[in-house]
Amino acid sequence: MHKDARAFDALAGEYDSRFTHTQLGRMLRARVWEWLGRLVGEGECVLELACGTGEDAVWLARRGAFVTATDGSPQMLAAAREKVQAAGLQDKVTFARLDLAALDPAFDEGMKGRGDGGLYDAAFSNFGGLNVLHNWRPLAEFLAGKVRVGGWVMLVVMGPVCPWEMLWHLAHAQPRRAFRRLRQPAMFRADAHTTIPIWYPSARRLRRDFAPWFEHFRTESLGFWLPPGYLAHLVQRHPRSPPVHPSRPPRPPHRPLVPRLGRPLPRHSSQERLKIVYVWSPGFRWL
Repeated sequence: MHKDARAFDALAGEYDSRFTHTQLGRMLRARVWEWLGRLVGEGECVLELACGTGEDAVWLARRGAFVTATDGSPQMLAAAREKVQAAGLQDKVTFARLDLAALDPAFDEGMKGRGDGGLYDAAFSNFGGLNVLHNWRPLAEFLAGKVRVGGWVMLVVMGPVCPWEMLWHLAHAQPRRAFRRLRQPAMFRADAHTTIPIWYPSARRLRRDFAPWFEHFRTESLGFWLPPGYLAHLVQRHPRSPPVHPSRPPRPPHRPLVPRLGRPLPRHSSQERLKIVYVWSPGFRWL
């Protein structure tokens, strides 16, 4: 197992109390669920990357979706499995360990007998779980082989600009911390013995790395002016007045978009395009 995946074991026990169940965490996740509610239909099969403690997998399963929830951390998977069992949704959610730093094209856990040709209808990752990646092309190629024609991919990643973070640390005379995302990678200390590099890709970088297999559909802000998770106490003190209301929910897609699956496609066909959505998160933990 890659050390970056092991590092998140230390976070599994406190992740929900430090983020999921906070006012800010609930606010941001509700915004993500607005997107998912528009993009996922009942009976569809979803591949979730970096599922964490399973909060999104439970929500998707309750809406009738079948979820293959993956993570590189055994402890995160254990927490997610316990949450799914408590909700009585074991028939809707399959778990598998998937290390983002060592993607295996042969991975097919939970895929057999589901979807179109055993492929997924959608792939999804929430709250910066993918920010451990520096090179996004292997992920793009991997997903192109796992999502069916007509499917979509939604990635919620932490971007390089977080105004709250910059202003907060500048006000406290901490310029290095204010602009840490611009000096990549930023180092995240998971515990007393483990640090891992974290990368903050721009929208241009993501479009470039996914371009050989995917066509970009939309980029949306999850809460550009909301604080990162380590400043969640500010929202907790004023739950009725968040700094800035998150942006409006997106309009439903008006056309099918699909992965190219490694073969050249006629550019004029509206049925031979990929739908990929990037949603920018302000950051959910101190890195």
